[in-house]
Formats: sequence, structure tokens, C-alpha cells
Amino acid sequence: MSEPNPAVETIVVPRTSDIGGLEVRRALPSIQRRMVGPFVFLDQMGPALLRAGSGLDVRPHPHIGLATVTYLFEGEILHRDSLGTVRTIRPGAVNWMTAGSGIVHSERTPAEARGADNPLAGIQMWVALPKPLEETAPTFAHHPADTLPVVEGDGARVRLIAGDLYGRRSPVPTLSDMFYADAALDAGARLELPAAHEERAAYIASGRVTVAGDLFEAGRLLVFRPGDPILFEAGEAARVLLLGGEPLDGPRRMWWNFVSSSQDRIEQAKEDWRAGRFTPVPGEGEAIPLPETPPPPVRYP
Repeated sequence: MSEPNPAVETIVVPRTSDIGGLEVRRALPSIQRRMVGPFVFLDQMGPALLRAGSGLDVRPHPHIGLATVTYLFEGEILHRDSLGTVRTIRPGAVNWMTAGSGIVHSERTPAEARGADNPLAGIQMWVALPKPLEETAPTFAHHPADTLPVVEGDGARVRLIAGDLYGRRSPVPTLSDMFYADAALDAGARLELPAAHEERAAYIASGRVTVAGDLFEAGRLLVFRPGDPILFEAGEAARVLLLGGEPLDGPRRMWWNFVSSSQDRIEQAKEDWRAGRFTPVPGEGEAIPLPETPPPPVRYP
């Protein structure tokens, strides 16, 4: 593009890494953009084909100060956590895990699915908690696909994962003003993203879409300027994740799997994990050790 797109404030090209044997593309946090509304982390998992006899194996690891939101397009993941939760997530459903004062979980391919090739694709987000609720008690909620509102029209089918959008509200409980939706667009579809929320973005999971005359391909996070409606036009079938909300109530820091407004709290979490003071996950053995040389700390904003 020779001239900046007037609707798009930032374009993020994710970096690729391997987590638990699965290729992921990380769009948040990035150098270009640290967060959108309360969303401080965005990973696209796959698409991948996990061969028979293998699978996803993310060993137990801790979180504080955030909620993880797992949403699949294909495949299945078995979630276990230190609350005693054992839940398999499948396409279109939502796992919302509020870490708050501290939780530990693992993510694996279920044993019964390892006997054959197993496709896997989806998105994991982290939502930072409001300051007064950073130390709330940990909880876990699972919502099947058929409990989530769906809005259809003009060749678009939008499943509302969390928050409110298009006059509908998801049953998934949230702790801040936000929206998160999965939009499947047919070839020729048009979809408008309202300007109701101050911070808004779209992650193109597959296909290509046009915004304000410019064509954007899959694997791009588009962060939009506030105030104006955004119109997506799909020349081919596409899948777009819509997300945003109100800005966070002050700076946040992120180190490994910990998010907090307090660096002291992160240091305490590091020491607690190193010393084995987090509640373990029943039925799990070896956990991921505290990194000795993690990426540099991230501060939001």
C-alpha cells in the first residue's frame, strides 16, 4: 500500500513459534501493538495435523491476573486445572479460565484422539483483569457452541464468543467491557463492525478481506482507528476474529504467563512457582519449570 489506510491504525504481522509441538502465530503482544482493549495476548494455533500417536502436550503451567479464552476451529483439547476441572473443548465452544490470584492448567490432545491423525486449529486469547479484580478467586467456565448467540446476514455468520455486539450478548461471564466474535464470511459477503467500543481490531484467520479499499491477507491483525464504522468485504470465503473493548484501567506488566499491574506481584508469582506453592493439577506429573531466560518483560501500555 502506497498510502496509509485511513481506517487502519496498526497492522501486526504475527511472529511464529512452537508451543507443545504446535506451530503458533503470536499477534499480541507485539512491537507494533501491546494490547487491544483488555486483550493482551493473541495466539493462532495451527492449522496443523497432529499425526497418530502424537498430539498437543502443554504441561502444567501457572497464570495470575488474567483470563485465558480458548476457542477452536478444528480438533479438540483436554483442559485440566488446579481447581479439579477436566473438560474437553471442541470447535465453536468456549473455555474461559479466570486465573485471578493464581491457577495452574495443562492442555493436551485427549488420549482417545491420539490413535488417528488429529487436525487442530484455533485461537487463544488472554484478557487482563481490572485492577480491583486481579486477585479474584480463580474460576473456570465452559460454554458449548449451541449456547452462544449467532447473528447472520449479507453472507456473514457471526458467533459471539464474549461480551456484546450487534445487539446480542454472550452468556460467557466477563469482568470488563469488551467484545469478541468469530465471523465466517462467504465470498462476496459484507460485514460492518460498529464504532461502539473505543478500541477495536480484527484478526484474519483465513482468506482475505478488503477494508476501505485495501486488501488484507490471512495472518494479519488490523487495529482500527476509533470512532468510525468499519466495513469488511470478502472477495473469497474468509474467517475474521473481531475483538476489542474499553482501554485497561492503567498500565500492566507481563512476564511469561503472569499479568499484573504490580511488578512486585509478578516477582512473588515467580517465586511461588519456583518454590512449588501453586496448587498442582490433579492427575498431572511434571510441570513446566520457571524460565531462566524468558523474553524481556512487557509493560502495557
